[in-house]
Amino acid sequence: MAAFTVTLVLVVAAAGLLRWRRPAWYWMTFGVTFASLRVLVRYASVMDACGLTVPPSRWRLTLARVTNRPVPDSRPPRILRFRPTRTGMVLRLGLRPGQDAFDVAAASDRLRHSFSMYGVTSREVRSGVVELRMTGYDVLKRVQMPAKLDTRPMRVPVALREDGSVHYRDYRAVPHALTLGATESGKSVYQRNLVAGLAPMDVALVGIDCKQGVELFPLARRFSALADNPDTAADLLDALVSRMEGVYQLIRAEQRITSAVPDAEIAADIWDLPEHLRPVPVVVLVDEVAELALSTKKNDPRRDHIVKALVRLAQLGRAAGIYLEICGQRFGSELGDGITMLRAQLTGRTAHRVNDETSAKMAFGDISPDAVLAAIQIPAELRGLAVAGDSTGGWHRIRAPHTSLRQAVNICNRHADRTPALPELAPFRPELTSSSEAPVPLSKTAPATA
Repeated sequence: MAAFTVTLVLVVAAAGLLRWRRPAWYWMTFGVTFASLRVLVRYASVMDACGLTVPPSRWRLTLARVTNRPVPDSRPPRILRFRPTRTGMVLRLGLRPGQDAFDVAAASDRLRHSFSMYGVTSREVRSGVVELRMTGYDVLKRVQMPAKLDTRPMRVPVALREDGSVHYRDYRAVPHALTLGATESGKSVYQRNLVAGLAPMDVALVGIDCKQGVELFPLARRFSALADNPDTAADLLDALVSRMEGVYQLIRAEQRITSAVPDAEIAADIWDLPEHLRPVPVVVLVDEVAELALSTKKNDPRRDHIVKALVRLAQLGRAAGIYLEICGQRFGSELGDGITMLRAQLTGRTAHRVNDETSAKMAFGDISPDAVLAAIQIPAELRGLAVAGDSTGGWHRIRAPHTSLRQAVNICNRHADRTPALPELAPFRPELTSSSEAPVPLSKTAPATA
């Protein structure tokens, strides 16, 4: 009996220590078992208390009356699937007649308390089927990406969502994106994760970093073009527009719209072209858009030229395989004409900690008021925590794993051989020098046009 008591005390102490120091290990060893029993035992009573049950149907009431049986209880949604995961569990429910997916979403916070889970989110899988994703601990406190990731061409895992799933940046689904965040909010780490994820892929990286290149120049070995000042950026954007027009001419020549060609083989963008003819896709990263859009002059031709080029790339670049990643601390109409038009073309939105509600509205004001509220509630001590959404109105809390600049540089150097040499961007290829030499410009200034 004494040995059993000692063993029990040691197990309880180990469980408590794991829950405090290693919540992920605690969940996989003890938490998932306790939580599964708690959910399955409490399920019917919790659903009834949360108003997620329906009264028995008329035929059941009639059958009970005819057979002189007790009145049947109200029925909760059917459990179609129950699956534990490394961060929580997934509960797929079949709704009863008269129930709505919105009712389940509205009761998510009550379900979280009733099942003693850290978080509960819901989504509609299809008509009549809702999926509850429950997390057993704070997965965003110490981000650990899963070992197996669903990577595809132009699809980069960049962060972890609050429900334990992976947040992907899929350029073919969401071509252009806007990333906002105040100083020391984790915006640069998010950008490093993006570059590190793109480095092993067959893609050309183009950077515009008007902070003298301090953010993107260390990663220069993997960049096909870099600009570190507005003048060079204007010429670089012109070269990208020229490349876009050339790609459209190639697509037009290879469309093969004849009665003998099946519809599936007709080309409308670069991904419909044969692989040997397909141009390499280009991802353009703008580190601080305000440095391009702000000007001390009332009518600045260079500034207007830059904004118009960005708008053209955002409107027309997707089919040509040119994708935009615009970063900044603010992105409002105070940056001048054309900025709101550019923002309307940026489907993906990511907001780190911001200093005021107006900045959050710049990202999500035209998408979801709930996302605005979530963005302004990000605490200053949780660097890297962000709210990600798109034009459909859906949004998630995410946090990117911490990637140091040294780690990002090592990844870019390891894959430097994948850096494509694009003829249109050759004048802007970064010049790399050793640390012992005198500093030189990041990129050559484009030759002046007559």
